[in-house]
Amino acid sequence: MKTNIFPIKLLFVFVLTLSFTACNDYLDILPKGERIPTTLSDFEALLRDEYGAHRLDASNAINLLNDRYQTIANLNYYPLTKANYMWDENANRIELNNSDETMYYATYASISTCNLIIGHAPTATESTDAERNEVIAYAKVLRAINYFYLANFYAETYQENNAATKNAVPLITNANIGASYQQLTVKGIYDFILNDMQEALPFLKSESPTPLHPNLGAAYAFYARVYLQMSNYTKALEYANLALAENSQLYDWTTYYSENKTQIEIPDSYTTTASPTGHYYIENYYFRHGASSYSSTENPISVERKAKFEDGDARAAARWKVRTVGTETYCVSTTRGFFNAGGITTTEVYLIKAECLARNGKYSEAMNELNRVREKRILSEKYVPLTASREEEAIEYIRRTKDNELILTIIPFADARRYNTESKYARTLSKMADGQTISLSPASHMWTMPFPMGAIKNPGNGTIIQNVSK
Repeated sequence: MKTNIFPIKLLFVFVLTLSFTACNDYLDILPKGERIPTTLSDFEALLRDEYGAHRLDASNAINLLNDRYQTIANLNYYPLTKANYMWDENANRIELNNSDETMYYATYASISTCNLIIGHAPTATESTDAERNEVIAYAKVLRAINYFYLANFYAETYQENNAATKNAVPLITNANIGASYQQLTVKGIYDFILNDMQEALPFLKSESPTPLHPNLGAAYAFYARVYLQMSNYTKALEYANLALAENSQLYDWTTYYSENKTQIEIPDSYTTTASPTGHYYIENYYFRHGASSYSSTENPISVERKAKFEDGDARAAARWKVRTVGTETYCVSTTRGFFNAGGITTTEVYLIKAECLARNGKYSEAMNELNRVREKRILSEKYVPLTASREEEAIEYIRRTKDNELILTIIPFADARRYNTESKYARTLSKMADGQTISLSPASHMWTMPFPMGAIKNPGNGTIIQNVSK
């Protein structure tokens, strides 16, 4: 596929990536410029703005899990980062979150783009009904994905017994400046997500113009993710199977390791190798940037975090290497390129399927799905197929692999919140800091992130209630 997916210069000038930096008007993010788009190609081009419409910065969630290593300098300079990373339950994160937070403003900017397309593409010129419906479907899937991210960052995790009473996030469906909105409940936002997906599904195809356009496989995969988060394992399994019928490919990281073994195994050499995980990675259903929105290396991880990977994990060995910088020792990135930290891949869907099977007592089948992934990750001399005879045992294996495979994405954070609602799977996180053991309880308020102060103080044409006390 040779389609250009990078930002396209149109006759009109949009400032989507700039408008969300103004805290005073957080919802006033209608693209402004020389003219409003009129043709369908104008609207479709907005979906190719990968740095504006397709960026997810879940840094604070990743910090809370300690999945990213934070240097002493960063912790001293960024108080909100330090509060989350050091599990400081006494810190008032609401007050600390007083500047532009990319997760909030970038995601609502992307939603505004979707709203613009959904609201105006039905009358777009130079197009057929079928073409207009397809572009609108892309925007609805993207909008649904955005609201899923927001709900699993700023609101409590979905639980059937209280989802209708817990506040979630502001829902805005209009791109007009000053448009009214309301803050839905957790159930309300999930209902909206599922409705957007239901309306989009009939118009999606197996192939889409670019990796930024969510195709049918991406929609099925996202459905599986949503239903898993709702603990609806029957529906999650149904859609996981549909997604894998569209794309079931897995990249062989053991082969990658073999091809780059010399460089990977050179002691104290930090020359990077090209990562295969870019836009056209064979596992991708849909590509989206994470905290980094440019070609680069990945975030560092701690030595302790790397030790949680399986022995012989070729992907981990290829991605990070221990290095001492000044007085600090941690693992630096050793691959370069683009990284799908905000999208959806086949690996995630295989592991969703594995968990659903385990929840239904099909432990052997669950381990078969898990081992499909592990066979492509664990070096042959270290690989041993995993077996399980109990749900808890199977879930432990699946969770370990999923946390490692999707590290530096929002998914391990969303999963941890979901598991924290079940006593048999809830975990207390612990680590050593300054010679003392510190911990984070699964019941801590810190698992829900506070809205930025700018959004609370300047809510636009609506009301926002903070979801946490601090």
